[in-house]
Amino acid sequence: MGVEIRCTGPAETMAVGRRLASLLRPGDVVLIEGDLGAGKTTFIAGVAEGLGVDEEITSPTFILARTYSGLVPLTHADVYRMDTLGEVADLDLIEEAADGVLMIEWGTAVEQSMPASRLVVHLEVSGQDTRILRFDPLGDWSDRPLEELEL
Repeated sequence: MGVEIRCTGPAETMAVGRRLASLLRPGDVVLIEGDLGAGKTTFIAGVAEGLGVDEEITSPTFILARTYSGLVPLTHADVYRMDTLGEVADLDLIEEAADGVLMIEWGTAVEQSMPASRLVVHLEVSGQDTRILRFDPLGDWSDRPLEELEL
């Protein structure tokens, strides 16, 4: 069952990301969806912090993917500029992130090429600083305690 969380400001969005980090396991795939400015990269920065990544997280829109070292490696991809699933397949994201966590911005565009077990996170703007985060678990994710993400 999914969970919905209302965040008022970037700090709360990052806090939810840090909480998600505690539920992540090597091999996990998380697809992030939301309009421009919805807070996708901010959320991923919170996850990265929770995974012990020391580097600043920036959107990989123009380089497509970055991998960060932490307690568990984090591969952060952005498929916004990808035109075909073949281009995404050429990146070998699943194999590259097999020992870590893969988080993909605009991920629902490539959902059909992702593993059946994945978490889909939708970020929706609801006012100037308010974001609604909806977590939809698929496959093995249905057994994880997503209610622990609530602030």
